[in-house]
Amino acid sequence: MAEQIATNITWHEGAVTAAERHKSLGQTGATIWMTGLPASGKSTIAVALEQVLVQRSRCAYRLDGDNVRHGLNKNLGFSAEDRAENIRRIGEVAKLFADAGLITITSFISPYRADRDQVRKLHADADLPFLEVFVDCPLDVAEQRDPKGLYKKARAGEIKGFTGIDDPYEPPLHPELTLRTDQLSVAQSVQSVLDLLQQRGLLSAT
Repeated sequence: MAEQIATNITWHEGAVTAAERHKSLGQTGATIWMTGLPASGKSTIAVALEQVLVQRSRCAYRLDGDNVRHGLNKNLGFSAEDRAENIRRIGEVAKLFADAGLITITSFISPYRADRDQVRKLHADADLPFLEVFVDCPLDVAEQRDPKGLYKKARAGEIKGFTGIDDPYEPPLHPELTLRTDQLSVAQSVQSVLDLLQQRGLLSAT
């Protein structure tokens, strides 16, 4: 957990509650946290899910691991410490978006269980829904896909600390949803997430 360095600061409460914001949008803000090995299908599913939600007039926004590292987290590498800070920052952003009433879709490897649990707690403390989606794909299948050629580079020793090769991935113990992307199509995976949102009552707000 990051240390609070700034002093002489006070939280300034607003006059609009999260419930009021959500009601104005006709939906409940929530974070859908997709985690899994590189090339497991996280980003592909996230892109398709965001498109479907927006086409259905839902306010949704996608936060992608690589995209965030082009801006907000451009000063972070891939050490365990930097990975933890990467997830901490995006967890805070996702919480703000969910509080605003958006359905926030994140696609991050987020390999360490403790980091994901901290983001879950962050949402729980704010009484915001957090749905962990384990995009489960066998390593050999993910490596066969290898759309960015990263597994090949990792096997050749050109990339150090690569998740699944020489850095661990800790799968969720109790995810809200598991998607076996070696068995499901993108459309089927998206539908599974939509079904979960519907079951949780997150596509409407009263």
